[in-house]
Amino acid sequence: MTEAAKEEEVTFDLNIHIHRLLMDEPFFAALSRRMDKRATKAIPTAGVMVTEEGKLQLVYNEQFMGNLSDEAKKDVLKHEFYHIVFQHVTGNRFMSFRDMEASERKIHNIAMDLSINGHLPNLPEGACFPGKGIFAELEPFQTAEWYLKKLREMQKDDPEGQGEGQPGEPQDGEGGEGQGQGQQSLDDMDSFDDHGGWDEVDEQTKQIAEERIKEFVKDAVDEANSSARGWGSVPSDFRKEIMDGITTKVDWRKVLRYFIKQSQKANKRSTVRKINKRYPYQHPGKKSTRQAKIAIAIDQSGSVSDSMLASFFAELNSLAKLAEFTVIPFDTRVDPEKNWVWKKGQNRKRERTMHGGTCFNAPTKFVNETGGFDGLIICTDMEAPKPVRCRVQRLWITDEYHGKRPYFNPQPERMIVVPPDK
Repeated sequence: MTEAAKEEEVTFDLNIHIHRLLMDEPFFAALSRRMDKRATKAIPTAGVMVTEEGKLQLVYNEQFMGNLSDEAKKDVLKHEFYHIVFQHVTGNRFMSFRDMEASERKIHNIAMDLSINGHLPNLPEGACFPGKGIFAELEPFQTAEWYLKKLREMQKDDPEGQGEGQPGEPQDGEGGEGQGQGQQSLDDMDSFDDHGGWDEVDEQTKQIAEERIKEFVKDAVDEANSSARGWGSVPSDFRKEIMDGITTKVDWRKVLRYFIKQSQKANKRSTVRKINKRYPYQHPGKKSTRQAKIAIAIDQSGSVSDSMLASFFAELNSLAKLAEFTVIPFDTRVDPEKNWVWKKGQNRKRERTMHGGTCFNAPTKFVNETGGFDGLIICTDMEAPKPVRCRVQRLWITDEYHGKRPYFNPQPERMIVVPPDK
């Protein structure tokens, strides 16, 4: 059998190997379980991307991964997960990728890789490493912003991209055979993995992806902290940066919008009539079949003050710019005759139609039994026992006082604390 034929036979099922590869990496294993993975021949190596639904996906070439050693496979996986953790894939750390020229995007790619790769010694050939090759003068373990500044200085010092030395001269004792380091320049370098498609993410999808990343990272941190193996190989400087990221105060309005947008994008189908932007003519595009249906359950029990009710309605007025809602007033029960539809774009004033106690089972069972809803938001003071499981995603909204004193812990569901008006 020829070498070419042998290469064609190489296959790599990531799902078979990933558990073994990440057994000693609780943090990365937790991230891996929350991401979609797909083999493709459309890219030569591996990469991460945001799908049209705002989901995070790891894509990889089976032949590329199959030919790597186990240590190299593990470092490739960690490299891709770091792109997710530090939100490189959404452009959060820099200006939007869609605003960049190709040459500018390239040095951003290199800067992000240099900030990661100093901790990953087993990456395959072609990876950019601080302290090696053309980057020999760059210190390891710096931020992507630091490397970007240094790369711009390198561009100014060597505008023609010629480097130092003469063609064919080996540098620093390295083997040459006519390929000396003097011929290398920034123009010759780029990320070894695939960053394509990062500039195709629109702002709405980017917001969904960024909120999903925050949730994934927080869950992974919790798992790492509770594991006997701890954080595995995640270095201390990265741990600090990751922890700082999840303890930053959350913009509750963005979280609410994320919940709505996520639901709106939940129902899509493949269609060959729409071109796939990332893989044109190789995979079908996506078409939305309908808008999401969101239920807003408003606690109208006696313990919910008129001022709290007014603050709920104030925020829902802004959310009504994004979608249409079915409003479900409740106390210990739901009266379907009191439900009403909040049309998109409408403004409504505070309304109170009930005054009883509180039972979260009432709106939850109504949504479960009625069907057709994609999400349930409960505006409440959190002063009642934990309800039954909801068949759709459920989000809780309360004020600062009750957010610090909830009757039950809503995790793993999200609770948003609305600060008082200044």
